[in-house]
Amino acid sequence: MKFSLNNIFLIVSALTLLACGQNSGDTTTDAPAAKTEINPDTIAITPENVKQVLTDYAARHPDSIAVITTRHGTIKVRLYKETPMHRANFVRLAKSGFYDQGEFYRVVKGFAIQGGDSDNRTMRQTAYKIPQEFNRKYIHKKGALAMARYGDDRNPDKESSSHNFYIVQGEPVELYELREWERKHNITYTPEELKLYQTLGGEPSLDTEYTVFGEVIEGLDVVDKIAEERVGASSWPVQIVPHTIKVQ
Repeated sequence: MKFSLNNIFLIVSALTLLACGQNSGDTTTDAPAAKTEINPDTIAITPENVKQVLTDYAARHPDSIAVITTRHGTIKVRLYKETPMHRANFVRLAKSGFYDQGEFYRVVKGFAIQGGDSDNRTMRQTAYKIPQEFNRKYIHKKGALAMARYGDDRNPDKESSSHNFYIVQGEPVELYELREWERKHNITYTPEELKLYQTLGGEPSLDTEYTVFGEVIEGLDVVDKIAEERVGASSWPVQIVPHTIKVQ
């Protein structure tokens, strides 16, 4: 019969307790304390462990489709496997219910709708940033899903927010503008990317600056409806646009 280290430890512990009982004349012993199992999915993320926790979570949760539900309808997004930490973070927050207390709190028509946070939130999380995962094959076309972040002066490594995301609405972009962004960002768009920006639209000013980690596969019309919301100060919708997010 084979014994695990745990079996051996328990046997040794029991023998020790028995011997002590015999020496003292006490015939009662305390049962060994039950081992507490730590759920790796609930480990608090910190700046020190963020890479490891999200990388491990990504391996355990290969989910790649999420559905964002709003009063305007639903938006289905596909999360890229090539940006594993961002995908894992989004899935983790969705499964915990954190995103069910969020809303699209910033709306800039022709640019993007930003969600994830809310003044009415009761759930809290630790403070951390996600290391950037720029991938040249993913651009800020209309429907791109990306994470917000602090500016370069506070965040020179361009790390992403822990929970604030945005979906690009954008508008068709002229070729000369795309050439200017190519020069500024030191990139060269493929013919397919140039066509996408000129027809579908998007926001090339954000390329190489923010991590794109997914895209809308259903519900671009809902993005457009949210972008039409009347806004007040700081581009905050006058009538709030709550969202819930579920992973499929």
